[in-house]
Amino acid sequence: MVIEGWTQTLGAGPLLLIAALAVALLLFLIMKLRMHAFVALILVSLLTVFATGIPAGEAVPVLLSGFGSTLASVALLVGLGAMLGRIVEVSGGAHVLANYLINLFGEKRAPFALGLASLIFGFPIFFDAGLVVMLPVVFSVARHLGGGVLRYGLPAAGAFSVMHIYVPPHPGPVTASEFFNANVGLVILVGLVVAIPTWYVTSYLYGLWAGKKFVLPVPELLGEADEEAEANPPKFGTVVGVLLLPLVLIFLNTGLNTLATAGVVPETAAEQPWFTILRAIGETPVALLIALLVAALVLGTRRGVEKNVIEKIMESALGPVCSVILITGAGGMFGGVLRTSGIGDALADVLGDVGIPLILAGFLISAILRVAQGSATVALTTAAGLIAPAVSAAGYNGFQLATLVVAVAAGSVVASHVNDSGFWLVGRFMNMDVKTTLKTWTVMETTIGVIGFGIAAGVFALASIGG
Repeated sequence: MVIEGWTQTLGAGPLLLIAALAVALLLFLIMKLRMHAFVALILVSLLTVFATGIPAGEAVPVLLSGFGSTLASVALLVGLGAMLGRIVEVSGGAHVLANYLINLFGEKRAPFALGLASLIFGFPIFFDAGLVVMLPVVFSVARHLGGGVLRYGLPAAGAFSVMHIYVPPHPGPVTASEFFNANVGLVILVGLVVAIPTWYVTSYLYGLWAGKKFVLPVPELLGEADEEAEANPPKFGTVVGVLLLPLVLIFLNTGLNTLATAGVVPETAAEQPWFTILRAIGETPVALLIALLVAALVLGTRRGVEKNVIEKIMESALGPVCSVILITGAGGMFGGVLRTSGIGDALADVLGDVGIPLILAGFLISAILRVAQGSATVALTTAAGLIAPAVSAAGYNGFQLATLVVAVAAGSVVASHVNDSGFWLVGRFMNMDVKTTLKTWTVMETTIGVIGFGIAAGVFALASIGG
């Protein structure tokens, strides 16, 4: 949010100190005083507004702006995704899919199977939407095999994270590609080269270790399948079709957007009603709505489930996720306050000329901005914009440019903590307290960024030799 007529007079040093104190206070309130996270986030956000010098008259608008913008992107996805997941779970569909994966890969490889499926789902679908749709399957496998939810949940969540961060058509790498004039096809190739081994080490192997160290019960957040469903489960193909439907629709949207941006589709065609309608159908909330209606039909009505029962199933999905949605929105509020305070701009001025190799500079700038204000998108776009002139002047080849995109994206994922809405989304869905979320999710996200950057730097060195 930009406040007209107000300019931040504090420098990067004081702003960073205020941000650090705000995070420390938030952790103290939640972990020591046991204040509810939703209340603590609102309180600390308000105090941060005053501490950073934002006009008192703009305090509430700033809070509402950060809260509302986060809810706009999260509430529909979580609400519709939870309903879809609940129908899949209650119908016995999640159990069917879980059994298929277990039979195909074996019980010991179930976490790998869930992660692999999430990598595929994560190609076109955004992190939060994919996670919500996949969680019923994760929970079903965890209940069936035991060992705690993190053993199965972290490999799946990490898969969605690496795809969202590193691989187009997700918005982060696409935006950075535009800044650097990088070829999106090469960025996809480099992104996959980085994402897959990074996931295997940081999410799969780490998830197995963390699952043994932190054995948490499977949450009842999305419910369990009922006994009648076990006697009359849907077919495997039907369940897969329902879960793939939003994937296909979203891929339709992202594919058409990519073709239009690349100039493959003529501008006149891109403005035609049929083209815009297809893109609208593929927008994530619309795709999830369509998938939900189809699920209600094929997993509900056509299997003899009464309409009032389907309505109650959908209703039962919303109550448990309301807390997730509100806390996630409050986390976005806190991050929004930090962005409005000008901390990103102040840091950008300080870090604009760091005098180190561009690939490392891009990673570090993106990482510092991410830690300071929480938004991966803001961190990535700010860092890419800062080094874009130097990148343009350097005369890099296509592979080097693609690798730079991935390296800067790697910085934007590190140290997910209390100012990141994704931190609260994952923590609440997996029923972790703040301390455990810091020890698991924050560590995993940081290693995803660091190892991803290491692989990208290696590819960059090879591309430099080739160039």
